[in-house]
Amino acid sequence: MEEFSAFTIMTDVGWISLLMVIGNVLRHQIKFVFQDLLLPAPITAGLLGLLLGPNVLGWIGFSDNLGDYTSLLIAVVFASMAFSMEMGGNMGKGARNMWGYSTMMFTGQWGLFIVLGLLLFKPTFDTPDWFGMMLPVGFTGGFGTAAAVGSALEGVGAEAASSLGFTSATVGTLAAIIGGIVAGNWGIRKGKVSYVPKKLPEELRRGYISRLEDRPSLGRATTNPSAIEPITLHVGFIALTVMTAYGINKGISSIWENVSIPLFAMSMVVGLLFRAVMNMVGAKDYLDKDTVSSVSGAATDYLIAFGVAAIVPAAVAAYWKALLLLFVLGTIYCIFFLMWFPAEFFGERWIERGIFGWGWATATVATGIAVLKIVDPKLKSGTLSEYGMAYIGFGPFEISWTIIAPLAVMYGFTAGFGWISLGIAVVIYLVFKFTGMMPPRGTIFKEGIGHVGSEK
Repeated sequence: MEEFSAFTIMTDVGWISLLMVIGNVLRHQIKFVFQDLLLPAPITAGLLGLLLGPNVLGWIGFSDNLGDYTSLLIAVVFASMAFSMEMGGNMGKGARNMWGYSTMMFTGQWGLFIVLGLLLFKPTFDTPDWFGMMLPVGFTGGFGTAAAVGSALEGVGAEAASSLGFTSATVGTLAAIIGGIVAGNWGIRKGKVSYVPKKLPEELRRGYISRLEDRPSLGRATTNPSAIEPITLHVGFIALTVMTAYGINKGISSIWENVSIPLFAMSMVVGLLFRAVMNMVGAKDYLDKDTVSSVSGAATDYLIAFGVAAIVPAAVAAYWKALLLLFVLGTIYCIFFLMWFPAEFFGERWIERGIFGWGWATATVATGIAVLKIVDPKLKSGTLSEYGMAYIGFGPFEISWTIIAPLAVMYGFTAGFGWISLGIAVVIYLVFKFTGMMPPRGTIFKEGIGHVGSEK
C-alpha cells in the first residue's frame, strides 16, 4: 500500500473534484434523471467514485483514507456552524407551529426507528443495537449527520456505520426529490397551491445561473487583501477551531482513556467559545457569516462526494434485507407525516410547508427548499421565514441529537435515548393539540384550499 502523503490528498481531492465537475455538467446538459430528479453534483460524483473506485471496478486509485476525510470535513461543517448560526430572535404563531411540527417530526423519526431497531430489527435480522438509528441519521440527518454519527460509531468498533449512514442518506435524497415532485404535482392538480407555478425555474432545474445579474454574492470581504485575503482569514479561523478541538480531544483521551468525544462535537463547542470571546473583545463582525457558510457549503459538497464514494458494498450487502425494510418503513413514516400532520399544524395553507418538511425529513433543508420551489417558486408562502425563526428553537435539538446519538451507543443508553426521543414527539403533539395552538384543520383530499368545516 502506498504511503500516505500530501500527494495522496492531492490525488484523492483531484479525482473527486473531477467527478463533481462531471456531475455538474451532466446536471446542466441532460434532462433525463439528472434534471428530472434535480440530482446534486456531489451525489453523482460519489456514485461515480463508488463505481469507478477500488471497491467496484478499480479504475480510480483512491487511497484508503476516504473515510478519514469525511470525519474531518464534518468537523469543518460544525466549526463553521458555530460562527454562522443566528442567535436570538422572535417566534410568531406561524414559526411556533413550524417549530412544533419540525421538532415532532425530527424527534419522532429518531425515537421510532431506534426503538424499532431494538424491538424489530435486532431479533429478526440480528442487527446491532444502533442499526435503527441509521434511518434518521441518513434521512432527517442527511450526509453531514451520516458522517458525524458514522465516524463516531466506527471509532468504537461499529465498522459498517459510515457505509450504512451514507447509503441511507443517498436513498433519502432520492426519495425526497422523487416524492417532492410527485407531491408537488398532486398539490397543483388538487388546487392546494397558493402560487401556481408554470414550471420549475431554469436555474433550479439545470443547476446553473446563466444571468449575471441573478448570481448571488458568496459573502462580503471583512479585510483588505493587502493584509490578508478574506477567504484565507475565514478558512484559517475554521481550521484553527478544528485543530484546537482535536488538541483538546487528544488531551482528554490521554487523561481519561475510556472517554471519547466526537471531533465534530468538540469543534462546535470550541467554535462557540471562540465566537463568545470575539463578541467580548468587540470583534463580533470580524467574520462574515455568508463567507463562513460558503466555506461550510464547499466542505459539505466534498463530504457528500467522499462519503458516497467510500461506501463499502460488502458492508451494505450484509444488511440488505434489513436495509430494504428500514427504508420502506422510513418512507412510509415520512409519507404519513406529509399527508396528515401539516394540515393539523398549518391549516388550509399546509401543502407548501408539508412539501418542504418532506424534503428535509428525508434529506436536507437544501433539498427541502428545492422541492418547495416546485409549488412555491418565488418563495412567497412564508415557509422559509417561518422555518428560519423556528430553527432558533429547533436547531439545538438537531445539533444535540447528532452529538448525543453516538454517545448513547457508546455508553449503553441506546434504548433510553430512543424512548425519550419518541416521548418528546408525543408530548409536543399533545401540547399543541389540546392547548388550542393548532388552526382549523386543512382539507387534504378535497379539491381546493380550505379547512375542515368550511364551505369550500
